[in-house]
Amino acid sequence: MAEKENSEVIASYRRAIYSGTFDPITKGHMDIIRRATKIFDEVIIAVAKSERKAPMFSHEKRVEFAKAAIVGLKGVTVVGFNTLLVDLATELSVNTIIRGLRAVSDFEYELQMGYANSSINKNIETLYLMPTLENAFVSSTIVREIITFKGKFEHLVPKEILPCI
Repeated sequence: MAEKENSEVIASYRRAIYSGTFDPITKGHMDIIRRATKIFDEVIIAVAKSERKAPMFSHEKRVEFAKAAIVGLKGVTVVGFNTLLVDLATELSVNTIIRGLRAVSDFEYELQMGYANSSINKNIETLYLMPTLENAFVSSTIVREIITFKGKFEHLVPKEILPCI
């Protein structure tokens, strides 16, 4: 029995969740996803409903964006969720959460979230990945602002989602 439990724990470390509102998904997000696929056999993109953030795009649309953006990426799936991330991870038997860090300003918040998740489930690990320098400035917030003012944003999002916007 102990051998089976250990193999289940080890197997779960081959899978990771990368969560966010993805409002919309950007080339910065895709950078992190591609990096994560080099580390894990399976990467689950978890699109949070996050109504309190008042997203620009509906939850269904953001899930659609993520699914369109990952077409052709092996081992990547998309799920929508409206629970605590740590509960989703537990439900899916995933022990690793991927988070992206663009700048020092992201670090404090992400560190607090990592500690909070670990306090709920001690088996949860958070792995922080940095985007490439060319994507370090790209955020959904910036993209939404540009879209709001009808500016040029196409170079900041995956081309696969452009027909959906």
